[in-house]
Amino acid sequence: MRRNARWLLLAAALVAADQFTKWLVRRALPLGGSVALTPFFNLVHAENSGAAFSFLAQQAGWQRWLFTALGLGAAALIATLLRRPRRALFGAGLGCVLGGALGNVLDRLLRGRVTDFIDLYVVHAGRQWHWPAFNLADSAITIGAILLLLDEWLQSRRERR
Repeated sequence: MRRNARWLLLAAALVAADQFTKWLVRRALPLGGSVALTPFFNLVHAENSGAAFSFLAQQAGWQRWLFTALGLGAAALIATLLRRPRRALFGAGLGCVLGGALGNVLDRLLRGRVTDFIDLYVVHAGRQWHWPAFNLADSAITIGAILLLLDEWLQSRRERR
C-alpha cells in the first residue's frame, strides 16, 4: 500500500488545486463573467448542476445526488484498485481520475453544482467554436483516462511480444 500512497497523494493534490482554482474564480468573477486571456482561451465563471456538457442540468435537482453517488462509487472502486500493486502509469491514471471525481463531488455536496472556468475555442473565418466550459477536475479525469488507455495499450503490446 505504501507504494501506492503516492497516487492517493496525487489525488489529494488535484482535489486541493481544483478547489482552490474554483474558489479563485468564484471570488474574482461574477457568475457569467468572462475575461479573454489569449486568442483561444477565456477565463469564465459558469455553474453546472448537470454532468459533462451540462447533461441533465435542467432537471429538478435529483441529478445532484445521482452524480454525487456515481462520483463516490467511482472513488471507492478506484481506492480499492489502488490497494493492490500496479504499474506506475496505471496508478497515475487512477490517481488523476480519483482526484477529479472527488473535486467535482465536493462541489456538488457543498454547492449543489460544479464551478467551471476554462473556456477554449477556435476562431476561423470570423466565427468562434467553443468547447463547453470545464475545470481542473474535468481535466484530471480526462488525463487519467488517457493514461489508463495508454497503460492498457502498452501492456497489450508487452503481452504480444
